[in-house]
Amino acid sequence: MLVEAAYDRKKAVAYAEKWATRRNPKYYNFDKLGGDCTNFISQCVYAGCGIMNYKLTYGWYYISPGSRSPSWSGVAFLYNFLVGNKAEGPYARKTDISEIRPGDVIQLGELNGRFYHSLFVCRVGNPPSLDNILICTHTDDAYLRPLFTYEIRSIRFLHIEGARKWKS
Repeated sequence: MLVEAAYDRKKAVAYAEKWATRRNPKYYNFDKLGGDCTNFISQCVYAGCGIMNYKLTYGWYYISPGSRSPSWSGVAFLYNFLVGNKAEGPYARKTDISEIRPGDVIQLGELNGRFYHSLFVCRVGNPPSLDNILICTHTDDAYLRPLFTYEIRSIRFLHIEGARKWKS
C-alpha cells in the first residue's frame, strides 16, 4: 500500500547549496554528455524525500551512470515523471510563479516547446517574482543566482507536493 511521505524542503535546499558548484562523487557528472543540470536537480529532490521509483524506463532512480531512469537526468523526462507520478517517489504539479517555494523546480525552454534546462529553487521572496527567486544548478554552475539573469523564452514551475512510499 502506498502512503504519503514527507518532502523535506530544508534538506533539499541544504543539499543544493552544498553541491551547487561542485560534484558529489556518489553521482556521475554528465557535463560532457549534454549537461548535468537535471541530474543535479534529481539529487536535490532525492535529498528531500529519500525515495526512488525503480520502475524501468518510466521510474525515477539512479544506481550508476548506466543504470538510471531517463527521468533522473533528462529535462522532459523529469517533468513527465514528476507531474504524472502516481506511484512511489516524489510528485509535483505544474503551477505558476506565485506558488513557487524553496525546494521546487523550474525548467527553461525554447518558444517551440522544447525544454532544455532545470533549475532548483533555493530562496524565494514574498511575493515570488523573477527578481527574487534564487536558484542553484549545474552545467553552468550557479549558487543562489537570480532567476531574472537567465534568458527566459519559455518557463515552467513545478511545485513538489510530496512523495509516496510503500508501507511495510
